Amino acid sequence: MKPILVYITAPDEKDAEMIGTTLVKKKLASCVNILPGIHCQYIWKGKFQHDKEAVMLVKTFDTKYKQLEKTVKKLHCYENPCIIALPITKGSKEYLTWSKKQCT
Repeated sequence: MKPILVYITAPDEKDAEMIGTTLVKKKLASCVNILPGIHCQYIWKGKFQHDKEAVMLVKTFDTKYKQLEKTVKKLHCYENPCIIALPITKGSKEYLTWSKKQCT
């Protein structure tokens, strides 16, 4: 099991809370940080978009990613949600041990 950080956006804090709670309760994540009120600019279906969103920073492990992605897609209201996994190359041994325990 290798630790990863998964970056996920949601339309608002309420949706992020619902998704985050599900991930933690299903042991697909040890912890989810929610950052509300970010601003997002992008082009979707040929039109420029400017929205407010919430970001979830999800601490988990590579062995959990496939099920985490499937769960997020099932719960998420976006047609194509942002779900990006980044490797954690270093971290507090104590924190990573605790995190691993939460996901097993």
